[in-house]
Amino acid sequence: MNIQLICPLCGRDLKRNDPTWYCEGNHSFDIARQGYVNLLPVQNKKSLHPGDTKEMLAARRIFLNQGHYLPIEESVIRAIQQYCQKETPVLADIGCGEGYYTVSFEKACHAECVGIDIAKDGVRMACARSRTVTWLVATASRLPLKDSSVDCVTAMFSLFLPQEYARILRQGGCVIEVTAGEDHLRELKSIIYEEVFEQHKHLPNCGSELTEAECREYRFPLTLSDSELQTLLMMTPHFWRIKKERREALSAVSQLTVTVHYRVRVMKKK
Repeated sequence: MNIQLICPLCGRDLKRNDPTWYCEGNHSFDIARQGYVNLLPVQNKKSLHPGDTKEMLAARRIFLNQGHYLPIEESVIRAIQQYCQKETPVLADIGCGEGYYTVSFEKACHAECVGIDIAKDGVRMACARSRTVTWLVATASRLPLKDSSVDCVTAMFSLFLPQEYARILRQGGCVIEVTAGEDHLRELKSIIYEEVFEQHKHLPNCGSELTEAECREYRFPLTLSDSELQTLLMMTPHFWRIKKERREALSAVSQLTVTVHYRVRVMKKK
């Protein structure tokens, strides 16, 4: 295995000896029966259950399995294949959630993948998608991956941490970041909110060790039934923000075409 893990407590190399990972600092981490490893120390948790809720993750699994975001998946795969031209790249999917995109990248790009998320429920669900991906519960701000050990980092609608991504990337490695555009799901927002404010989203700076190679903008229409709209709402933070009457207004909609608007930015390590 080419994925090189480090201890989240002392930073030493982790070695695998089933059913545990261990380091020379006498720290060990059990492999759960589902197949993941929890490398999130209690002191790095900001809440009892960090990350997305079980309900959000389950809704996301249903929605993504239905293929609604297949164009997003395909655009990222094209970017990986263009900018990470290795026979078997080591790919870290940060904020992997329930693993849909991670497994897609593993198959399409013949990658050796590690999927990382702070939500234990998401990583547990992801294990059912693949037994060959290395699934980790960890924080993106302190990735348990060795310096210069990864060929490609993907961040699908998740945090962008340029210094930490640059640390784990090999020279010439790439980060592929997907972010929502200003018009993303605008039609849905117009129903669930009394007023939709204009947003001017600016991508964060690449940092000193990464340089932008490409940034492409994509849009496509997506027609959803009433049940699909409810699933889409449940998988987003909007579900927890809207008023009861707005949720009821959406329930009265039998079909809606929404705009999917997103950007794919590629950055290379200098």
